[in-house]
Amino acid sequence: MATTPIIHPKIKEEIIAAMRAKDADKLDVLRALNTAFANDLIARGSADTFIDDENALTLIRRSVKQHKDSIDQFTKGNRTDLVGKEQAELAVLESFLPQMMSKEEVLKIATAKKAELGVTDKTKIGQFTGILMKDLKGKADGAVVKEVVESLFQ
Repeated sequence: MATTPIIHPKIKEEIIAAMRAKDADKLDVLRALNTAFANDLIARGSADTFIDDENALTLIRRSVKQHKDSIDQFTKGNRTDLVGKEQAELAVLESFLPQMMSKEEVLKIATAKKAELGVTDKTKIGQFTGILMKDLKGKADGAVVKEVVESLFQ
């Protein structure tokens, strides 16, 4: 039995709240997200009204990554006006993501997983990282996981 979607209905509520508050910047981000959700439903041929939370989080993470890339590019191009706008939009998007694990939490799990699998060879670092990423999917930032794994094999 599928769980009831929470994120997509919340986005729709936030759109209404942003319209009432006349918050045009937040409204633009939320509408773009809602459109991405609708496009995903259409692409899947789904008759559902709302996208499930797992797919919603995937789309939000993709948008977060795009905004971070844009911030990086605008910073390199010395476009501080656009950096500020992207950072504001990024903050709105990140408010819908679950809290990511800290580096210490990832280290604890990675150390236990390394012992469980008996991985000692540095040549197996790629496989180990893949297994760990699968276990931590959506709970930890990939860059943090990579950093922790590299520290374990030094």
